[in-house]
Amino acid sequence: MAPQNTGTAPHTGTAPRYAAIDCGTNSIRLLISEVREDGTLRELNRDNIIVRLGQGVDATGRFADEALGRVEDALEIYADRMVEYGVRDVMMGATSATRDASNREEFFEITRRLLGRVREGAVAEVISGEQEARLSFRGAVMDLPQTSADSLDTTCVIDLGGGSTEFVVGGTQAYSADMGCVRLTERHLQTVPPKESEISDAQATVAQLLADVEQHVDLSSVTRVVGVAGTMTTLCALAQELESYEPEKIHMHTLPLARLREVAMNLVPLTPQQRMEFGPMHPGRADVIGGGALVVEAFTRRFEELGLTDITISEKDILDGILAEVIDRAR
Repeated sequence: MAPQNTGTAPHTGTAPRYAAIDCGTNSIRLLISEVREDGTLRELNRDNIIVRLGQGVDATGRFADEALGRVEDALEIYADRMVEYGVRDVMMGATSATRDASNREEFFEITRRLLGRVREGAVAEVISGEQEARLSFRGAVMDLPQTSADSLDTTCVIDLGGGSTEFVVGGTQAYSADMGCVRLTERHLQTVPPKESEISDAQATVAQLLADVEQHVDLSSVTRVVGVAGTMTTLCALAQELESYEPEKIHMHTLPLARLREVAMNLVPLTPQQRMEFGPMHPGRADVIGGGALVVEAFTRRFEELGLTDITISEKDILDGILAEVIDRAR
């Protein structure tokens, strides 16, 4: 599937340009920005291609050949774009699926060959669950309004991905749980539409994993919740009853936890075709968002038990955090 290019004209000035790539279980995304003289960033290009790298990894322990082919096709597009924009340096983070695959060296060879067109020696870097959480937090909170009641120290960022979900509080407490939308769908929601017994089994798995999260992260200290990544942003668009996906109406939008849960659970018993009837739904997400919805159900109920009522959705996430890392190392 062709990426959605949000870019501007190629490089004509002297401001340095940098790129970040996030390769997750479900999608591969590109962000290109330039650093102005005053140190602020100007976003030039943001792309997303669904590649389903994690296809079957949970069951087979290896990347499928067709999944690697989709990644290669996407990276060729991204390499062309980075060269066109005059990018000086790039960092590519490889997350949950890459940590699990036995043939990951095939994946790294693809990235080495294509990223090397931008910077000699560049290759995808494996990101640990805790590092993934820290980078997600850094990106997610960039545009949050700062108030005395909701400080960053008591903000919880939840990054719901394809293979895992990261919970990070204050940028210091972090835990990565193996309950992403692709992983839960492939393990439990195998019937289309899913059977009630499959949904119950998935809910039991999520409940146990959320209990594990609370062994590592103090959710009771949280005063503000921020949700990031495709499941969250899609649900936010549906909660607003948008006819199409509009990032500017999603970024920093705050809605009740109960409303997010309601929208999520309405999707669970539907087929992918029925989910596609909603305008903001991406074709590459329709078959797995049910798994993500069950994660949303669990954490929204838990935060309500702890006295919270709302969640803020951010379009910025680990991709923006990776870009900040690239710029930091260039200074």
